[in-house]
Amino acid sequence: MEKRIGSYPRVRIESGGRTVVSQAGGVLLVETVRKAGLDTAISAALMPWRKPRAVHDPGKVLLDVALAVALGGDCLADASMLRAEPAVFGPVASDPTVSRLIDTLAASEEKALAAVRAARAEARARVWKLAGERAPDADGAVTVDLDGVLVIAHSDKEDAAPTWKRTYGHHPLMGFVDHGPGGTGEPVAALLRPGNAGSNTADDHVTATQLALAQLPKEYRRGRRTLIRTDSAGGTHTFVAWLAPQGRWLSYSVGMTVTEQIHNHVLKVPASAWTAAVEADGGIRDGAWVAELTGDVLTGWPKGMRLIVRKERPHPGAQLRITDADGLRLTCFATNTTNLPIAELELRHRLRARAEDRIRNARATGLRNLPLHRTAQNRIWLEIVQVALDLLAWMPMLALTGTARLWEPRRLRLRLFTAAGQLVTTGRRQILRLARHWPWTGVITDALNQLALLPNPD
Repeated sequence: MEKRIGSYPRVRIESGGRTVVSQAGGVLLVETVRKAGLDTAISAALMPWRKPRAVHDPGKVLLDVALAVALGGDCLADASMLRAEPAVFGPVASDPTVSRLIDTLAASEEKALAAVRAARAEARARVWKLAGERAPDADGAVTVDLDGVLVIAHSDKEDAAPTWKRTYGHHPLMGFVDHGPGGTGEPVAALLRPGNAGSNTADDHVTATQLALAQLPKEYRRGRRTLIRTDSAGGTHTFVAWLAPQGRWLSYSVGMTVTEQIHNHVLKVPASAWTAAVEADGGIRDGAWVAELTGDVLTGWPKGMRLIVRKERPHPGAQLRITDADGLRLTCFATNTTNLPIAELELRHRLRARAEDRIRNARATGLRNLPLHRTAQNRIWLEIVQVALDLLAWMPMLALTGTARLWEPRRLRLRLFTAAGQLVTTGRRQILRLARHWPWTGVITDALNQLALLPNPD
């Protein structure tokens, strides 16, 4: 009788290792924090909340939680991952200390949030300057996408409510800077709202836009170089009217609901007025056409607003709506941009779909659920999630090249951050040696070398 051999080797396990470092690839995020100046900025911003004779700096505590979330954690207690590796992450506060800080910041709420946001904006300006041609404003323009996110609650948390998808939880409104096809994106706004918050709430869109603009470098906080892009949830008279007045003059591309009035105007558009839609590579989009609507359909909307509609053959199995025409799916958006052909404007608006990728990454980075009970605490958590997402966007922008620049958080964690290392002390210096056989060790070391070339903050 032959002895059966398993598919995997059997190894003997011992618990006596002392120089092995888990999550060694997390040093990439630590170096990103240092080069961005985020540690000093947040420490200075949260100094008013540091208690006398406190051992731990509140800014460092908050950053430690954000680093844990960036590495895959989804609650405050996951900071223990960092506490176990002091050689990489330094001294990390205990769980009770972390919880007390969150409660302290939640008690101040608006002041604490404003302090953290100011520190993030300061670091963001520096990172974009360091990134140069790889920064999202390299072409002299910035695109901000606003979109709502449903966050499911599995317990009775404050302000949790039934959602429009018949689930239960919260409905935060978020804003992301689009990095374009050569990168991912970074969060610039997060407005925590109850689950029953309406999608078309204009006041929330105004507030989210103000938060987003405050995160951008000063030259992009007012002017046509900043594009605000939303789906049809932003297509309200109040929000578009807020975007339009003299003194703001932001560029906007806002989805609109196809009303009966718009539908009737589409039916009157002559065949000669339709233009073929285009793809991102410049080719013709098969089975799709765009046209601009004029006349009384614009009555009541701000001066200078353009209304552009697209008709397209629906994909197989798609259900047509009552507002669709001649078997073609109709979509519509409004913009105040005048110097581009309507086909390019429609393509620019369609690329808003990249926001769905940002939301998926946010859910994989601490936004799968809100772990705390009170709304004030979860607002602090939402800010921590944004810091984590900032780091996951800044590190590739500053340090990675090629296809690695496009890796999403789950892949960054699997290939880079979870790499193990060996801590060696030589000549009073500590050296972290990564495994030579790990396929992505070269990516990590090249990225660290790239970060080392960047100047340190003043």
